[in-house]
Amino acid sequence: MLTHFQFKTLKDNWIRKEWKISFFYKGKHCIGIYAQDGTIDWKNEPPDNVDKVEMEVHDLMLYHIYEDHHPGQT
Repeated sequence: MLTHFQFKTLKDNWIRKEWKISFFYKGKHCIGIYAQDGTIDWKNEPPDNVDKVEMEVHDLMLYHIYEDHHPGQT
């Protein structure tokens, strides 16, 4: 399970979108660059179970970035 998940936009243009991501997984601080195609460039050693972690990150990014979750909308 990922905890303390954060993201920050690095690039947001017509050609490429990128976000810096960070979170803790099994007590280890993980940092990476998430690209619009779903790939992650890990900036430190990739976490254990990297495939599972990348799927969780992808789900979180879909929720926070690509789906519209603004309060008060109908």
